[in-house]
Amino acid sequence: MKIEQIYTGCLAQGAYYIESNGEAAIVDPLREYKPYLDRLHKSKAKLKYVLETHFHADFVSGHLDLARHTGAKIVYGPSAKAEFDLYEAKDNEMLPLGNVFIKVLHTPGHTMESSCFLVIDEHGKEHALFSGDTLFIGDVGRPDLAQKGDITQEVLAGYLFDSLRNKVMTLQEDVIVYPGHGAGSACGKNMSSETIDTIGHQLKNNYALRANMTREEFVKEVLTGLMPPPAYFPKNAAMNKMDSQSFMEVMERGSRPLDVASFRFIAEETDALILDTRKPEEFVNGFIPGSINIGLDGNFAPWAGALIPDLKQEILLVTEPGREEEVITRLSRVGFDYTIGYLEGGFSTYLASGEKVDSIESIDVAELRRRVDKDPHTALLDVRRKSEYDAEHVLNTEVAPLDYINESMSKIHKNQDTFVYCAGGYRSVIFISILKARGFENLINVKGGFNAIKDSGLFNVSAFHAPTSLL
Repeated sequence: MKIEQIYTGCLAQGAYYIESNGEAAIVDPLREYKPYLDRLHKSKAKLKYVLETHFHADFVSGHLDLARHTGAKIVYGPSAKAEFDLYEAKDNEMLPLGNVFIKVLHTPGHTMESSCFLVIDEHGKEHALFSGDTLFIGDVGRPDLAQKGDITQEVLAGYLFDSLRNKVMTLQEDVIVYPGHGAGSACGKNMSSETIDTIGHQLKNNYALRANMTREEFVKEVLTGLMPPPAYFPKNAAMNKMDSQSFMEVMERGSRPLDVASFRFIAEETDALILDTRKPEEFVNGFIPGSINIGLDGNFAPWAGALIPDLKQEILLVTEPGREEEVITRLSRVGFDYTIGYLEGGFSTYLASGEKVDSIESIDVAELRRRVDKDPHTALLDVRRKSEYDAEHVLNTEVAPLDYINESMSKIHKNQDTFVYCAGGYRSVIFISILKARGFENLINVKGGFNAIKDSGLFNVSAFHAPTSLL
């Protein structure tokens, strides 16, 4: 038997490859299916199952394309309903795979159809649990994403309490836990950066698995510290229930090179969004007027999902040459299927054409100190998450989280210079670029963000308080 974790850092997401005696299963695959086909080809294995732990909210799954190309059965747990053909497995059903079995454990709580998949090895021993968003390392799935009618977050949290105690915590302590996500995902509030553990270790270290915990204590603790989920979550969950278009259609539509004239024409004649994915420190020095920056080398896809409200938004790309396919792929993971072309040769081509460019003033901490000393009423804006701000912040500053930019923009005076920072400089440039495209001209980026401000010793910083949530 082979088990491989296929981890994608941008989404903090774990997909899995299971193989036994020439038959394979893939758990929670991402949209781009070719790497999975390549893995099957490498082992000359036949894909028997695409196992989905639930209808994912934070990414669009690759289950449909994998099934189309391999004939594999798409398997969900009890109560799963969708527009496409799926196999609705029963609780405790045993799915044969080569010389092993995969036992379906219905574990409602994160969602009603949430299920875990328990591998029973060749000797009949419980070996590994693919826990999806039911159990993370150090945390459990948030129970507020699938509320509907009488199924409130409190009700879902109660289901999760029962699922953990009746299905997960009864497993043998040496069972390996393979979760759906790690640190950085918004599907849990404070999960570990570790991506593999054992049941026994989690029983000792996961706050939600305390043996003496009452249902009421559990419900209160798992709901404490939850922030509203990103706006794209329900849209992705809906897409995962649809018979959606293939990934290759998305890739073909987006992989259209455009010269400067064609790029400008489309930008001017349509409502297409110009998305520049270069590094923020490059973007601030020059960019196409009206474009926004979300750097590819950060948490690109989640930020795109959180900040671009319409999944059907047409998008024109400015990327580092050679990374166009990567950008289209990562956008498609969170449901953006309408990339319609990219600037051939990247921004340098546009710059060489003599077209007008824009820029963002960006200063270091020493210069910020000089300007604050010159004008004590200078406005400083912290665009980190509120949990980060509450943990530690520069005194006398306002918090205006990037996550809620529409609300945050109300704190800005258009006629006053405002100095914007995040933790290290990635989010502040996103924030400024979006508002600059909306007509705000007096936003100045602070290089290095809060980390540089704190390290400089030039500003008073609050005492540190450990956060209850990383959301």
